[in-house]
Amino acid sequence: MRRDEPCLQYKRNVFCPKSKELQVEDENVLRLLYDEAKLNIIEGRYPCDPEHWTRLAALSCAIEIGTGLDDQQLSTAIRDRKLSSLLPAHVVGGVGAGLLSTLRLRAGRRAELEQSLLKEYHTLNTHTEPRPLILQYLSICHTLPYYGCAFFMGEIDKPAQGLLQRGGRKAVSVGISLEGVYVIDTKEKHVLLGLRFSELSWDHTYPDAEVNSHILWLEFDGEEDGTPVNKLLKIYSKQAELMSGLIEFCVELRSVSDVAASQMASAKEESVEGARGRRPGKVRRQSSVVCSRVHTLSTISYVDDGKEIKRLKPKRAASFFTKQTPASYAAVQVTDNVEQS
Repeated sequence: MRRDEPCLQYKRNVFCPKSKELQVEDENVLRLLYDEAKLNIIEGRYPCDPEHWTRLAALSCAIEIGTGLDDQQLSTAIRDRKLSSLLPAHVVGGVGAGLLSTLRLRAGRRAELEQSLLKEYHTLNTHTEPRPLILQYLSICHTLPYYGCAFFMGEIDKPAQGLLQRGGRKAVSVGISLEGVYVIDTKEKHVLLGLRFSELSWDHTYPDAEVNSHILWLEFDGEEDGTPVNKLLKIYSKQAELMSGLIEFCVELRSVSDVAASQMASAKEESVEGARGRRPGKVRRQSSVVCSRVHTLSTISYVDDGKEIKRLKPKRAASFFTKQTPASYAAVQVTDNVEQS
Protein backbone atom coordinates (compact mmCIF):
# COMPACT_ATOMS: atom_id res chain seq x y z
CA MET A 1 0.00 0.00 0.00
CA ARG A 2 2.82 2.42 0.80
CA ARG A 3 4.37 1.91 -2.62
CA ASP A 4 1.13 2.46 -4.50
CA GLU A 5 0.93 5.73 -6.40
CA PRO A 6 -2.40 7.58 -6.42
CA CYS A 7 -4.06 7.92 -9.81
CA LEU A 8 -6.69 10.53 -10.65
CA GLN A 9 -9.07 9.45 -13.40
CA TYR A 10 -12.12 11.05 -14.95
CA LYS A 11 -14.87 8.46 -15.29
CA ARG A 12 -18.20 8.69 -17.06
CA ASN A 13 -21.17 8.70 -14.67
CA VAL A 14 -22.94 5.33 -14.92
CA PHE A 15 -26.30 7.02 -14.33
CA CYS A 16 -25.90 9.51 -17.19
CA PRO A 17 -28.20 8.65 -20.14
CA LYS A 18 -26.50 8.21 -23.50
CA SER A 19 -28.82 10.73 -25.11
CA LYS A 20 -27.42 13.55 -22.96
CA GLU A 21 -23.88 12.94 -24.24
CA LEU A 22 -24.80 13.93 -27.77
CA GLN A 23 -26.23 17.21 -26.43
CA VAL A 24 -22.94 18.28 -24.84
CA GLU A 25 -21.60 21.51 -26.37
CA ASP A 26 -18.32 21.79 -24.45
CA GLU A 27 -15.60 20.19 -26.59
CA ASN A 28 -13.40 19.55 -23.55
CA VAL A 29 -16.11 17.39 -21.99
CA LEU A 30 -16.59 15.55 -25.28
CA ARG A 31 -12.84 14.93 -25.38
CA LEU A 32 -12.98 13.30 -21.95
CA LEU A 33 -15.86 11.06 -23.04
CA TYR A 34 -13.98 10.21 -26.24
CA ASP A 35 -10.75 9.40 -24.40
CA GLU A 36 -12.53 7.04 -21.99
CA ALA A 37 -14.49 5.31 -24.76
CA LYS A 38 -11.35 4.87 -26.86
CA LEU A 39 -9.43 3.43 -23.91
CA ASN A 40 -12.21 0.90 -23.26
CA ILE A 41 -12.18 -0.10 -26.95
CA ILE A 42 -8.39 -0.50 -27.08
CA GLU A 43 -8.21 -2.47 -23.83
CA GLY A 44 -11.01 -4.79 -24.96
CA ARG A 45 -13.41 -3.75 -22.23
CA TYR A 46 -15.93 -2.91 -24.97
CA PRO A 47 -15.89 -5.95 -27.31
CA CYS A 48 -16.80 -5.01 -30.86
CA ASP A 49 -16.80 -6.54 -34.33
CA PRO A 50 -14.17 -5.78 -37.02
CA GLU A 51 -16.40 -3.34 -38.92
CA HIS A 52 -16.82 -1.38 -35.69
CA TRP A 53 -13.21 -1.19 -34.54
CA THR A 54 -12.03 -0.38 -38.08
CA ARG A 55 -14.45 2.54 -38.28
CA LEU A 56 -13.55 3.72 -34.79
CA ALA A 57 -9.82 3.56 -35.56
CA ALA A 58 -10.35 5.61 -38.72
CA LEU A 59 -12.27 8.22 -36.72
CA SER A 60 -9.45 8.31 -34.15
CA CYS A 61 -7.01 9.06 -36.97
CA ALA A 62 -9.18 11.90 -38.19
CA ILE A 63 -9.65 13.30 -34.67
CA GLU A 64 -6.04 13.03 -33.51
CA ILE A 65 -4.04 13.33 -36.76
CA GLY A 66 -6.37 15.28 -39.01
CA THR A 67 -8.50 14.86 -42.13
CA GLY A 68 -7.59 15.13 -45.80
CA LEU A 69 -4.30 13.23 -45.57
CA ASP A 70 -3.08 11.07 -48.47
CA ASP A 71 -2.06 7.43 -48.06
CA GLN A 72 1.63 8.16 -47.55
CA GLN A 73 1.05 10.85 -44.92
CA LEU A 74 -1.45 8.73 -43.02
CA SER A 75 0.72 5.58 -43.19
CA THR A 76 3.66 7.52 -41.76
CA ALA A 77 1.51 8.94 -38.96
CA ILE A 78 0.09 5.50 -38.13
CA ARG A 79 3.57 3.96 -37.94
CA ASP A 80 4.72 6.78 -35.65
CA ARG A 81 1.75 6.28 -33.33
CA LYS A 82 1.63 2.45 -33.68
CA LEU A 83 -1.49 0.46 -34.43
CA SER A 84 -1.82 -0.46 -30.75
CA SER A 85 -2.90 3.13 -30.04
CA LEU A 86 -5.77 2.87 -32.52
CA LEU A 87 -6.99 -0.74 -32.53
CA PRO A 88 -7.93 -3.18 -29.74
CA ALA A 89 -4.89 -4.79 -28.13
CA HIS A 90 -6.03 -8.35 -28.88
CA VAL A 91 -6.39 -7.45 -32.58
CA VAL A 92 -2.82 -6.20 -32.95
CA GLY A 93 -1.40 -8.92 -30.70
CA GLY A 94 -0.58 -6.68 -27.75
CA VAL A 95 -2.27 -8.88 -25.14
CA GLY A 96 -1.79 -12.62 -24.77
CA ALA A 97 0.24 -12.88 -27.98
CA GLY A 98 3.41 -14.94 -28.13
CA LEU A 99 6.62 -14.23 -30.02
CA LEU A 100 5.63 -16.19 -33.13
CA SER A 101 2.25 -14.49 -33.43
CA THR A 102 3.90 -11.10 -33.01
CA LEU A 103 6.37 -11.86 -35.82
CA ARG A 104 3.56 -13.01 -38.09
CA LEU A 105 1.72 -9.78 -37.35
CA ARG A 106 4.69 -7.68 -38.37
CA ALA A 107 5.04 -9.64 -41.61
CA GLY A 108 1.50 -9.66 -42.96
CA ARG A 109 -1.21 -8.79 -40.49
CA ARG A 110 0.09 -5.28 -39.84
CA ALA A 111 -0.01 -4.43 -43.55
CA GLU A 112 -3.54 -5.83 -43.80
CA LEU A 113 -4.73 -3.77 -40.83
CA GLU A 114 -3.11 -0.62 -42.20
CA GLN A 115 -4.76 -1.06 -45.61
CA SER A 116 -8.17 -1.57 -44.01
CA LEU A 117 -7.63 1.52 -41.89
CA LEU A 118 -6.54 3.63 -44.89
CA LYS A 119 -9.57 2.52 -46.88
CA GLU A 120 -11.96 3.32 -44.05
CA TYR A 121 -10.28 6.68 -43.39
CA HIS A 122 -11.00 7.88 -46.94
CA THR A 123 -14.73 7.15 -46.51
CA LEU A 124 -15.01 9.77 -43.76
CA ASN A 125 -16.41 13.20 -44.39
CA THR A 126 -13.68 15.83 -44.27
CA HIS A 127 -14.81 17.82 -41.25
CA THR A 128 -12.54 20.67 -40.31
CA GLU A 129 -13.53 20.54 -36.64
CA PRO A 130 -13.12 17.51 -34.38
CA ARG A 131 -16.50 17.84 -32.62
CA PRO A 132 -18.60 16.15 -35.37
CA LEU A 133 -16.04 13.35 -35.54
CA ILE A 134 -16.09 12.85 -31.76
CA LEU A 135 -19.88 12.72 -31.79
CA GLN A 136 -19.76 10.12 -34.56
CA TYR A 137 -17.27 8.07 -32.52
CA LEU A 138 -19.50 8.21 -29.45
CA SER A 139 -22.60 7.38 -31.52
CA ILE A 140 -20.98 4.13 -32.70
CA CYS A 141 -19.99 3.30 -29.12
CA HIS A 142 -23.60 3.91 -28.05
CA THR A 143 -24.67 0.95 -30.19
CA LEU A 144 -22.69 -1.34 -27.88
CA PRO A 145 -25.13 -2.43 -25.14
CA TYR A 146 -22.45 -2.28 -22.41
CA TYR A 147 -21.31 1.26 -23.18
CA GLY A 148 -21.14 3.32 -20.01
CA CYS A 149 -21.25 0.30 -17.69
CA ALA A 150 -19.46 0.08 -14.37
CA PHE A 151 -17.18 -2.97 -14.64
CA PHE A 152 -16.31 -5.51 -11.97
CA MET A 153 -13.97 -8.49 -12.06
CA GLY A 154 -15.10 -12.03 -11.32
CA GLU A 155 -14.96 -15.70 -12.28
CA ILE A 156 -17.50 -18.25 -13.48
CA ASP A 157 -17.40 -22.03 -13.67
CA LYS A 158 -16.20 -23.56 -16.92
CA PRO A 159 -18.30 -26.37 -18.43
CA ALA A 160 -16.70 -29.76 -17.87
CA GLN A 161 -14.93 -30.97 -21.01
CA GLY A 162 -15.41 -34.65 -20.17
CA LEU A 163 -16.86 -37.03 -17.60
CA LEU A 164 -13.62 -37.17 -15.64
CA GLN A 165 -12.35 -33.64 -16.29
CA ARG A 166 -13.26 -30.71 -14.09
CA GLY A 167 -13.97 -27.46 -15.81
CA GLY A 168 -12.23 -24.99 -13.51
CA ARG A 169 -13.03 -21.29 -13.66
CA LYS A 170 -12.97 -18.57 -16.28
CA ALA A 171 -12.15 -14.90 -15.70
CA VAL A 172 -14.95 -12.51 -16.66
CA SER A 173 -15.81 -8.86 -16.34
CA VAL A 174 -19.33 -7.90 -15.28
CA GLY A 175 -20.75 -4.68 -16.68
CA ILE A 176 -23.73 -3.03 -14.98
CA SER A 177 -25.65 -0.07 -16.39
CA LEU A 178 -29.11 1.45 -16.19
CA GLU A 179 -30.27 -1.06 -18.81
CA GLY A 180 -28.99 -4.37 -17.50
CA VAL A 181 -26.10 -6.73 -16.72
CA TYR A 182 -23.46 -8.05 -19.12
CA VAL A 183 -20.97 -10.85 -18.50
CA ILE A 184 -17.93 -10.61 -20.79
CA ASP A 185 -15.14 -13.13 -21.39
CA THR A 186 -11.97 -11.17 -20.64
CA LYS A 187 -9.78 -13.53 -22.68
CA GLU A 188 -11.88 -14.12 -25.79
CA LYS A 189 -13.29 -10.57 -25.77
CA HIS A 190 -16.92 -11.46 -26.40
CA VAL A 191 -20.21 -11.37 -24.51
CA LEU A 192 -21.21 -14.50 -22.63
CA LEU A 193 -24.50 -13.22 -21.25
CA GLY A 194 -26.48 -10.01 -21.62
CA LEU A 195 -29.72 -9.44 -19.71
CA ARG A 196 -32.06 -6.54 -19.15
CA PHE A 197 -33.25 -6.06 -15.59
CA SER A 198 -36.73 -7.21 -16.67
CA GLU A 199 -35.19 -10.53 -17.74
CA LEU A 200 -33.34 -11.49 -14.57
CA SER A 201 -33.45 -12.00 -10.83
CA TRP A 202 -30.36 -11.73 -8.68
CA ASP A 203 -28.99 -12.38 -5.22
CA HIS A 204 -25.75 -12.18 -3.28
CA THR A 205 -24.38 -14.76 -0.86
CA TYR A 206 -21.47 -14.56 1.54
CA PRO A 207 -18.63 -17.07 1.88
CA ASP A 208 -19.48 -20.26 3.78
CA ALA A 209 -17.91 -23.59 4.66
CA GLU A 210 -18.41 -24.98 1.15
CA VAL A 211 -17.48 -21.96 -0.98
CA ASN A 212 -14.99 -19.47 0.37
CA SER A 213 -16.10 -16.65 -1.90
CA HIS A 214 -18.75 -14.01 -2.33
CA ILE A 215 -21.16 -15.03 -5.10
CA LEU A 216 -23.49 -13.00 -7.30
CA TRP A 217 -26.35 -15.21 -8.53
CA LEU A 218 -28.10 -14.36 -11.81
CA GLU A 219 -31.35 -16.18 -12.63
CA PHE A 220 -32.86 -16.03 -16.11
CA ASP A 221 -35.14 -18.00 -18.43
CA GLY A 222 -33.69 -20.60 -20.74
CA GLU A 223 -34.25 -23.88 -22.53
CA GLU A 224 -32.82 -27.36 -22.05
CA ASP A 225 -33.68 -30.15 -24.46
CA GLY A 226 -36.73 -28.16 -25.54
CA THR A 227 -37.97 -27.73 -21.96
CA PRO A 228 -38.39 -24.19 -20.56
CA VAL A 229 -36.17 -23.92 -17.48
CA ASN A 230 -34.79 -21.38 -15.06
CA LYS A 231 -31.03 -21.01 -15.23
CA LEU A 232 -28.71 -19.92 -12.43
CA LEU A 233 -25.26 -18.46 -13.12
CA LYS A 234 -22.77 -18.15 -10.28
CA ILE A 235 -20.26 -15.30 -10.44
CA TYR A 236 -17.47 -15.57 -7.88
CA SER A 237 -16.14 -12.16 -6.96
CA LYS A 238 -14.94 -10.13 -3.98
CA GLN A 239 -17.05 -7.34 -5.48
CA ALA A 240 -20.27 -9.39 -5.54
CA GLU A 241 -21.86 -7.32 -2.79
CA LEU A 242 -21.06 -4.10 -4.66
CA MET A 243 -22.55 -5.53 -7.86
CA SER A 244 -25.72 -6.59 -6.06
CA GLY A 245 -26.09 -3.14 -4.51
CA LEU A 246 -25.59 -1.38 -7.84
CA ILE A 247 -28.16 -3.62 -9.56
CA GLU A 248 -30.67 -2.89 -6.80
CA PHE A 249 -30.08 0.84 -7.07
CA CYS A 250 -30.42 0.80 -10.88
CA VAL A 251 -33.67 -1.15 -10.65
CA GLU A 252 -35.07 1.31 -8.10
CA LEU A 253 -33.91 4.28 -10.17
CA ARG A 254 -35.64 2.91 -13.25
CA SER A 255 -38.86 2.28 -11.29
CA VAL A 256 -38.88 5.88 -10.04
CA SER A 257 -38.38 7.25 -13.55
CA ASP A 258 -41.16 5.00 -14.82
CA VAL A 259 -43.60 6.43 -12.28
CA ALA A 260 -42.71 9.97 -13.34
CA ALA A 261 -43.12 9.21 -17.04
CA SER A 262 -46.16 10.01 -19.12
CA GLN A 263 -49.08 7.61 -19.55
CA MET A 264 -47.88 6.59 -22.99
CA ALA A 265 -44.37 5.87 -21.74
CA SER A 266 -45.80 4.01 -18.77
CA ALA A 267 -47.94 1.83 -21.03
CA LYS A 268 -44.90 1.03 -23.14
CA GLU A 269 -42.86 0.19 -20.04
CA GLU A 270 -45.62 -2.09 -18.78
CA SER A 271 -45.48 -4.02 -22.02
CA VAL A 272 -41.76 -4.48 -21.53
CA GLU A 273 -42.24 -5.53 -17.91
CA GLY A 274 -44.91 -7.96 -19.06
CA ALA A 275 -42.21 -9.86 -20.89
CA ARG A 276 -40.87 -11.01 -17.52
CA GLY A 277 -43.40 -13.84 -17.38
CA ARG A 278 -42.89 -14.91 -21.00
CA ARG A 279 -40.29 -17.37 -22.16
CA PRO A 280 -37.67 -16.08 -24.57
CA GLY A 281 -37.82 -17.06 -28.22
CA LYS A 282 -35.57 -19.55 -29.88
CA VAL A 283 -32.01 -18.56 -30.65
CA ARG A 284 -30.14 -18.63 -33.93
CA ARG A 285 -26.40 -18.78 -34.54
CA GLN A 286 -24.66 -15.46 -34.88
CA SER A 287 -21.00 -14.53 -35.24
CA SER A 288 -21.11 -11.10 -33.56
CA VAL A 289 -19.13 -10.69 -30.34
CA VAL A 290 -21.98 -8.58 -28.96
CA CYS A 291 -24.44 -11.52 -28.86
CA SER A 292 -24.87 -13.77 -25.83
CA ARG A 293 -23.34 -17.25 -25.73
CA VAL A 294 -25.62 -18.88 -23.19
CA HIS A 295 -24.79 -22.37 -24.47
CA THR A 296 -21.14 -21.94 -23.40
CA LEU A 297 -22.04 -21.21 -19.77
CA SER A 298 -21.97 -23.68 -16.90
CA THR A 299 -25.35 -23.00 -15.25
CA ILE A 300 -27.71 -24.72 -12.83
CA SER A 301 -31.04 -25.52 -14.51
CA TYR A 302 -34.31 -26.32 -12.75
CA VAL A 303 -38.04 -26.27 -13.40
CA ASP A 304 -40.96 -25.37 -11.16
CA ASP A 305 -43.98 -27.63 -11.67
CA GLY A 306 -46.08 -25.73 -9.13
CA LYS A 307 -45.34 -28.12 -6.25
CA GLU A 308 -41.61 -28.37 -5.87
CA ILE A 309 -38.39 -27.46 -7.57
CA LYS A 310 -36.86 -30.35 -9.49
CA ARG A 311 -33.30 -30.43 -10.76
CA LEU A 312 -32.81 -31.63 -14.32
CA LYS A 313 -30.44 -34.57 -14.69
CA PRO A 314 -28.00 -34.17 -17.58
CA LYS A 315 -28.29 -36.78 -20.30
CA ARG A 316 -25.23 -38.89 -21.04
CA ALA A 317 -24.11 -38.14 -24.59
CA ALA A 318 -22.04 -41.32 -24.99
CA SER A 319 -20.70 -44.34 -23.19
CA PHE A 320 -18.63 -43.71 -20.08
CA PHE A 321 -15.62 -45.23 -21.87
CA THR A 322 -16.11 -43.25 -25.07
CA LYS A 323 -13.89 -40.23 -25.52
CA GLN A 324 -15.89 -37.05 -25.46
CA THR A 325 -15.49 -34.72 -28.42
CA PRO A 326 -14.98 -31.08 -27.46
CA ALA A 327 -18.05 -28.90 -27.70
CA SER A 328 -18.15 -26.55 -30.66
CA TYR A 329 -18.49 -22.92 -29.72
CA ALA A 330 -20.51 -20.52 -31.82
CA ALA A 331 -22.12 -17.20 -31.06
CA VAL A 332 -25.87 -16.96 -30.64
CA GLN A 333 -28.40 -14.24 -31.26
CA VAL A 334 -31.70 -14.17 -29.40
CA THR A 335 -34.78 -13.26 -31.38
CA ASP A 336 -38.31 -12.21 -30.40
CA ASN A 337 -38.41 -10.53 -27.00
CA VAL A 338 -34.83 -11.12 -25.86
CA GLU A 339 -32.27 -8.37 -26.19
CA GLN A 340 -29.46 -9.10 -28.63
CA SER A 341 -26.55 -8.54 -26.37
